[in-house]
Amino acid sequence: MVHLMAGEAARHLLDLDVVTFITAGDPYQKHGIPMSEKDHRWNMTVLGIEGVDYFEADDREVTRAGPSYMIDTLDTFDADEEIFLILGADAAVGLPSWHRWEDVVDRTTVAVISRPGVAEEEVAATGAPYTWLDTPGIPISSTQLRARSEAGRSIRFFVPDRVWRYIEENQLYALP
Repeated sequence: MVHLMAGEAARHLLDLDVVTFITAGDPYQKHGIPMSEKDHRWNMTVLGIEGVDYFEADDREVTRAGPSYMIDTLDTFDADEEIFLILGADAAVGLPSWHRWEDVVDRTTVAVISRPGVAEEEVAATGAPYTWLDTPGIPISSTQLRARSEAGRSIRFFVPDRVWRYIEENQLYALP
């Protein structure tokens, strides 16, 4: 729900016709961190946006071999295509650690969703140009949801029901 809520907020605040969710194939910054297989992440994306006409899933990263660098993904779009990169403030503060991050911010309009515990000043300190989207606080991150599930705590009402059932059926994020 976290990503869906952010997409919904960005769609309204930026007057977007469509919000595209690109599932990470091999996120290089998460090497060594346990996470679900890319096929599971893709399936959860598709299930999560099901029935929302203005949301679409894009598989260009999950079908590409090698590490997922945002700049490589952006290079697959037409050069004249306007792209809004929607990030939570917690992710936006890490922009300078991204591969070729200056090229990423030159190629996109970075739209930052406010997050509890992250001040806009922290995002500004990165030096990246951005548009701040002041939204009602989304109180939990996807990382926190995974940790909650791995600890055996329910995430049932934090994700769409179809996604929750998929997680349960595939025993994702469960304790060994």
